[in-house]
Amino acid sequence: MPWIHTPHSLFGFPKGVMSAHIQVVGIKDIQLPIKVRERNGGLQNTVATITLRVNMPGGQRKSCLSVFTTILNEYLEDITYTNFSKILEDVKKALDAKSAELEMNFPYFIEKKAPVTETKGLMEYNCAFTGTSGAQNDFIISVRVPVTTLCPCSKEISEAGAHNQRAEVHLNVKFKNFIWVEDLVEMIEKSASCELYSLLKRPDEKYVTEQAYKNPMFVEDVVRKVAVSAYEHPDITWFSAGVESFESIHKHSAYAYVDSNEMR
Repeated sequence: MPWIHTPHSLFGFPKGVMSAHIQVVGIKDIQLPIKVRERNGGLQNTVATITLRVNMPGGQRKSCLSVFTTILNEYLEDITYTNFSKILEDVKKALDAKSAELEMNFPYFIEKKAPVTETKGLMEYNCAFTGTSGAQNDFIISVRVPVTTLCPCSKEISEAGAHNQRAEVHLNVKFKNFIWVEDLVEMIEKSASCELYSLLKRPDEKYVTEQAYKNPMFVEDVVRKVAVSAYEHPDITWFSAGVESFESIHKHSAYAYVDSNEMR
């Protein structure tokens, strides 16, 4: 016997649920090629994983997906702070939405020279731009920077050597004047036992090993140094920083975190 719904149910849901207003709609994890403006004035080609969502008014019947993709495609050739705001405003206007949020995660490449031989190589940094437009407008730049940490305890108790490991610093910032990704990366790399390079020759390897040994740090030390640099930066209005050390002699990681709201 075929199933027949009553006026109080549709596909197994109560009638009131089916007529309820859907508050948030969007697209999630769509991958698109974008161009990001560099500090030197150039444009870098990369691929972003994008999430875009809006808070919808009741009764909206427009095709949100086509609106999202059409507006995104208009700005992919030059992703800047200003254009980010325009994307959000265009989406809100097209859909008569109360608020909109856009997040772009992408790899960003910076050319670095090895410390001794000056051999050039590209370092990859995972970055994100996150913007919201509504009752409150926000824009956050996030960077994940790999660094080296060397354990002060290990150095203190050992006759020779000390265990070191790769760590990752995750920094999120809000600002009053725009800050480049390159500026944040440099700030973080100066706060570690030693920075990383994509290509090292023997003289460079000797340098980074000895540099880390001369500059031992716990994850707490690294996050404090990042926090001090961010706190003293004249254009940063808020930040959070987390450091995870992928321990070389333990199965677990070590972690430390700070939020500038807790420092005031």
